[in-house]
Amino acid sequence: MKSNRELKAEAKAMLRGRWKDSVLMCIVPTLISIAIAFVIIVLTVIPLYQSGMFNDLGSTDAVNSASGSGGSGGGGLISGLFSALFGAGISWTFLDLLRGKKQSIQPFSDVFRGFSGAFVLGIFVIYILSTIFTTLWTFLFIIPGIIKAYSYSQAYFVFYDTYEETGMRPDFLSCITGSRHLMRGYKGQLFILDLSFIGWHILAIMTAGIGYLWLTPYISATKAAFYDNLPKRALA
Repeated sequence: MKSNRELKAEAKAMLRGRWKDSVLMCIVPTLISIAIAFVIIVLTVIPLYQSGMFNDLGSTDAVNSASGSGGSGGGGLISGLFSALFGAGISWTFLDLLRGKKQSIQPFSDVFRGFSGAFVLGIFVIYILSTIFTTLWTFLFIIPGIIKAYSYSQAYFVFYDTYEETGMRPDFLSCITGSRHLMRGYKGQLFILDLSFIGWHILAIMTAGIGYLWLTPYISATKAAFYDNLPKRALA
């Protein structure tokens, strides 16, 4: 397995000469993410104004009204699903480029790969199952939930590879199980890899999210390189 520094170098080399198309591919999900975040904020703030919380911060009724608002929770679930659908398409595109199966990016078609009939159900079900399993583990304690999230992190790649190899939609639970097998001994490396992007996330947030047009391809390409370099014998 390559080091994180080597994985980043591999991703940068693959993106060289393809940055424009990579950014164009990420425009749609970035704008949608910004829009969803705005809607969630609005759905959270409006009940606070209606309850008078900003006029009476000590009001128990206002606090209960605000905490009872389910808009942000539902918005987070929808946002996560859209992120999974777009993220899968982007990641699979970079994986194909790394493997030489593709030579160029078709920005406004590749970004919607996850929405095609062959993949959309798989992404949806894997997202729901992973969210349920991770949430149940989080009920035990935060740390087990984080560990399981990393265990399930390769499930979309496993789904894609299995479908590409067999031409048949794989069992959804087997994709999650396959991801767990792949990640044995590598969850810590992926965690450190994620930490290495924190500074870039801060810079992207400071640009009102526009910086993610460049950061998303970089992270997605690096994660694709991470998966591609995982020893596949771990699936046995």
